[in-house]
Parts: sequence; structure tokens; C-alpha cells
Amino acid sequence: MSHPLLLKGFEVELFTGRADGTVVGVAEQAAAQLEGFVTEPDHRNLEYITPPDADYARQLELLLEPRRRLRRWLGERSLTLLPGSTLSLGDSHRFERSDPSNPYHGYIEATYGTRVVTASVHINLGLTEMGALFAGCRLLRCEGALLLALSASSPFLDGVVTGAHSQRWLQFPLTPPTVPLFLDHQHYIHWMDAQLAAGAMRNVRHLWTSVRPNGENRPHDLNRLEIRICDLISHPRQLLAVTVFAELRLLQLLENPQTHDPLRASRLGPDQLAELADSNDRAAARQSLRATLNDWRTGEEIEAGAWIQRELEQVAPLAARLGLSPWLEPLGAILRQGNEAMRWLERHDAGVPLGEIMADGATAMQLAEVEPAPRNTAASHPLG
Repeated sequence: MSHPLLLKGFEVELFTGRADGTVVGVAEQAAAQLEGFVTEPDHRNLEYITPPDADYARQLELLLEPRRRLRRWLGERSLTLLPGSTLSLGDSHRFERSDPSNPYHGYIEATYGTRVVTASVHINLGLTEMGALFAGCRLLRCEGALLLALSASSPFLDGVVTGAHSQRWLQFPLTPPTVPLFLDHQHYIHWMDAQLAAGAMRNVRHLWTSVRPNGENRPHDLNRLEIRICDLISHPRQLLAVTVFAELRLLQLLENPQTHDPLRASRLGPDQLAELADSNDRAAARQSLRATLNDWRTGEEIEAGAWIQRELEQVAPLAARLGLSPWLEPLGAILRQGNEAMRWLERHDAGVPLGEIMADGATAMQLAEVEPAPRNTAASHPLG
């Protein structure tokens, strides 16, 4: 069986502020003056979305072009883009509304407060056949902790060390708090209808979980899988490397569901798998690549970094066949040197002030926007 590369797109949330790392909110002005940007309920961060495209080189440019426009606009105001997924040097004790007249924003503030004032990246991968889509959701739900471990970038909040590598994931209000491993499309529809009827969700978008089905008319019309667990990955090439890793796992699943669909390949039942996935996510939020996780296949313990390395070795032949190996290369550096949170914490432990760490991170974020794409690029290329 062969499958082309999947359509993919990104929803990128970013904090804005001064070069010294101080968070300054300008989302409403930026969204009004720049095409393609939208506000979040708190104006200290804003969002842009890339259109779907299967080609990684084109997605790199689609990620960079809006950031460059935004950066020029911010530069005229002596502001910049800030790395990290929490208010590292900000004030999480107050909510700064982007639109005080918006009732939904009022609901968010009253219900969740600044727990939701985070920056992240959501990765959307196109799957239109419902069996494949829900199998993909199951696989990446069970391996979401690996993606969080690679992307963790929120060890600070309000100018202090939190003790976590992804404070964002620990503080963000997962809604509803318990989500099953969906067995198929009908299971998802019935579950969603029940949550809406019970008031556990305000609307169909109010499913805030690590991985979810997505589409224009949820829960019925679906066309993609959305990975929501990743912290902001400020380096575009690293973001694409994480995406390649997730896509290769999905392509393996499509080739051999018997081996890669947790419903078929695990010793654990669906409820146990959902509990395992959530527990792994919390462990990865605390210690990222060093976290002790439980393999969904057997329940046995394994360190996150070792699990990722094992899967990278398994996907390497497929990556080579598809010309994707160069796009995976940044993951090796993350495994060797640590993710952003780990590198920041290492500097902080060595006595570097948090403000200097964030200022250097903002500079590194800007420099990463000029790195060229790999020469060996892959388009929508069939397997085999």
C-alpha cells in the first residue's frame, strides 16, 4: 500500500514584548494592521495559521513569511517576538483582554483566568478516511508525550523557575478533564453530543486535549488530525522536524495498522491506554526528555529520550525513501543538547539571570528565521 505525504498546516501562537524579555501586549493592533493575524483573549499573544501544503520546503516559507512581516511591524515599535510558552517574565496574576466587549473572552477570563495565556503550536495533518483518522488520533494520543518532550519550552513563570519543563501543559485547563480513546467516528460523535448536552463543553471547539479530530463541521465532517500538545517551538526547522516525526509515525500506521494502532497492537484496553497517555503527558511536562514514561504497547517503563531514539531508528528507512531524512536532522541535536527548556534551565543553574536567558532566546529566535532549508527536499511523494 502507498500513501502520499499528508497535507499539513500550523497554528502558531506567539508572545510579543521587548528585547529584554518583558512581555508587552499588542495583539489587537497587530491583527488590525497585518493580514493573517488574529487575537487571543489576552492581548499579550497572537496567532497566525499556515495554509495546508504537503511540501516541507513550502511549509517552511509559509511559517516564516508572516513572522517576518510581524517582526518588521514590531521593530517599528521597539518590540520583538519572545520564545517560550508561558509568561516567563510576565504577570500571570492579571488578565489583559484583547477585546473587552467580546463575551467569549469574558467567559474565558472568568472561567480559566491566565491559565490559558500560553503560546504553543498546533500541528494539523490531513486524513480524510475516518478509520485512518481515528487510528491516527489513537497513535498520536498515546505518543503525544514524546512530542511534548521534544518541544518543552516553558520552565519559567512570573520570573521564577516552576520546577517543570512545560509549565504550559501543567497549567492549561484540559477540557473535559477526561477524554476517552475514540474507537471510531460514531464513538466520537456520541461522546461529543453527550459532553455538549451536559455542559462539559461550551461548543464543538471546546475540546482542549492533546490530540483531536478536526474539520469544518465537527463532529460530523472531519478532514485532519490536530496535535495540540506541543509547546511553542521557536526554531522553524525544529518544528518541521517534529512534524516529520509525527507524519512518519502516521505513514507507518497507514502501511501497517495491525502493528501501530494501539487498539490492535497494545496489551492494554482503551480506558487503560487513555489513562496511560494522560499520565505520560504529565510526566513529560515535568521532565521532558528525561521523563520516565510507559510504553503503550506493553505498559513497560522507558525514558522519553530513549523511546524517541528507538522510534527514529524505526522510521529512518521510510524517511530515506521519501527524501525526508534531512528534515529530521534537528531532532538529533535536541536529543543530544536538550530541548529549549532544558538548555535554559542548565544556564539558569549556572547562574545566568532569567532575563538574560530570555533576551538571548529572543535573539536566537530571530536568527533561526534566516536559516536555509535542506537541499534534499521532499514534495508530495508516494511511498514505495
